[in-house]
Amino acid sequence: MCSRAITSAVSRMPGVYSIKVNLVSETADVLYNPKVVSIEEVGDRIDAIGYQYLGIADKNSMNNNKIQKLHEKNLREKMYRIIVGFFFSIILMILMFADFGLTHDEVSYISLLICIIPFVYISYPIFKSATASLKNKTLNMDVMYALGIGIAFVASLLSTFHLLGESHFMLYDTTIMLGAFLMLGKYLEDRAKSRTSDSINALINLKPTEATVEKNVDGKMVQQKVDINDVLKGNIVIVKPGEKIPVDGRVIEGKSYVDESLVTGESVPVLKEVGDEVIGGSMNKDGSFKIYVTNTGDKTVLSQIISMVQEAQNSTPPIQHLADKVIGIFIPTILIIAFVSFIIWYVVLQDTFMFSLSILISVIVVACPCALGLAIPTALTVGVGLAAKYGILIKNGETLEVSDKVTHVLFDKTGTITVGQPVLSNIINYDSEQLNDAQVIKIARSLEQFSQHPIASALFNNESKDDFELDKVEDFENISGKGITGKIDDVKYFIGNEKLIKDNQITIPPEVLDDIKSEQLSMKTSIILANTTKVIAVISVSDIIKPNSKKAISKLHDMGIKTTMVSGDNKNSAKIIAEKVGIDEVKSDLMPEEKLDYVKQLQNKGEVVAFIGDGINDAPSLTQANVGIAIGTGTDVAIDSGDIILINGDLINAVAGLQISKKTISRVKLNLFWAFAYNVVLIPVAAGVLHPWNISFLPEYGAFAMALSSVTVISLSLLLKRYIPEVLKN
Repeated sequence: MCSRAITSAVSRMPGVYSIKVNLVSETADVLYNPKVVSIEEVGDRIDAIGYQYLGIADKNSMNNNKIQKLHEKNLREKMYRIIVGFFFSIILMILMFADFGLTHDEVSYISLLICIIPFVYISYPIFKSATASLKNKTLNMDVMYALGIGIAFVASLLSTFHLLGESHFMLYDTTIMLGAFLMLGKYLEDRAKSRTSDSINALINLKPTEATVEKNVDGKMVQQKVDINDVLKGNIVIVKPGEKIPVDGRVIEGKSYVDESLVTGESVPVLKEVGDEVIGGSMNKDGSFKIYVTNTGDKTVLSQIISMVQEAQNSTPPIQHLADKVIGIFIPTILIIAFVSFIIWYVVLQDTFMFSLSILISVIVVACPCALGLAIPTALTVGVGLAAKYGILIKNGETLEVSDKVTHVLFDKTGTITVGQPVLSNIINYDSEQLNDAQVIKIARSLEQFSQHPIASALFNNESKDDFELDKVEDFENISGKGITGKIDDVKYFIGNEKLIKDNQITIPPEVLDDIKSEQLSMKTSIILANTTKVIAVISVSDIIKPNSKKAISKLHDMGIKTTMVSGDNKNSAKIIAEKVGIDEVKSDLMPEEKLDYVKQLQNKGEVVAFIGDGINDAPSLTQANVGIAIGTGTDVAIDSGDIILINGDLINAVAGLQISKKTISRVKLNLFWAFAYNVVLIPVAAGVLHPWNISFLPEYGAFAMALSSVTVISLSLLLKRYIPEVLKN
């Protein structure tokens, strides 16, 4: 209801196109036209409906001092009200039930005098919020609370001055205790809710505030400490032992082991030497080095991770719509139940006015859509944060829900199951009389110099292409899924797979096919170099299987999930890799569009498909799959297309991501069960169904149960932080 109140009020403003409110992070994403409406006006509207506008959120420093101080002040004020409430309610109860020799009227007047100031102090925030809500034609829970407390106080006041006929009763103690319990519920809820964002706060706190930059001052190189916001791309930064790496960069001098666990989930420190990339926010261990800055500000890997996690936490999974529908009719329904219960007990069953009124108040305060509203976003926030802790970035809540239902996982081969950094391993030269091996590899490298394919990098042994002497290539053409053509010194060459050679009517001799098959049996990938008349050479590169690929696929089978490799590589090479890692089925020699078609075929059969890949060719399949899992070490296109990003590229994390998704959705369902259970069980009890057995539910008990329901749901979500995916336990 809080989210809906803000959404309703702000979305009606001219110039506001959309607003998405997140209850847990207490933020709102607003799309607006600054020529029509200003942010200050949006903030004023939020203040007007009883909430507090704090300003523009910096996505990478949400835990700033201003917000932290306001949060602490808010908790402190609630605690003061709780203490005052319970202190005076105890005094009032003693006054009412102890025998001080006072008349009923004297007790009433003294109780009123004791009650009036604490009542105003404790209830003021509730009545203020309720009034603002009604002014904006919305109903929030403070309207319900204000109604319950207000009825109890007004009825007691009227009774004190004999304005309710012969009825003599007081609920002054109940009034104060109700307010105290409601404040206690809000206090516990706010404290627990803030803890659901611990994971994202841990990432934010990784960001250093300063960096040591090497600068040229009057012809001398000096080191200066500067604010992190003043570091520019291209600067040289010094990183000393025990310091956080301030920004993304490339090592240009020195070496050291770096702990990247909080960023990538990789628990073992990684040795960083000259030429290696380092991630801002990771911790330098024992050595020192200089880095050339490649990314700063919002462009750093850590900043992008933080933004992605926050966007996921702010998203709405489909299951949320069920809760929204229920909450939308909840308050009117509860009000009807409360007043009908009052009429039944007072008019139909002719019970006392005090008891009937107590029933009405109990129903109003025990009902709690807060638990329903918190059930999903708190679990979602914790689940997404937990995944990020392991280097698994889940882009939105819908991905969590769909991942829970995955039945079939498709794998690309190169860079997914294998390391993806093959190196040149063999040259079989069929034209050695005309070209020696050095000339053959020079032609191959010249043709591949513009290609981004892993095999192209392998021909250069994953080194910079600028370090090699290459020929000028004319009429260059990259034929997707097949290879490359181009002219060198007016000779047209082809380099690629068998399809490319056959499509250009070049005969492949049997001995070439035999050699290729032999290379494949040795787990090598081969490409053919030919000119317009003949095959010149077979060039082979070798890759290695990632250490955890076999274990990951075995765990998927244990979860009842089918596996298939879909690869552009030839049948023999793909089959050998598949057998070594235990994949169920192999689809080889596939063009990108054929991979896409295979995904669609499985979906048409009712399969929920996850696709794991890292290359440009995988982007269409990653997008089409129900869940696209992109290897974080792959291309930006693949990462942009994925629903789940594995930062360190370990397939074990793909399984862990699916297991975290299942656990999170399971916790969402458990939260919803308890949120419904509290209301389904306690609303009838509050309405008096157990009264014939002398079991009554006092209003203050209802307030306590309301608080307990929200705290229960949030606590269940927080317990999710302790979950360790099964695949990571051994």
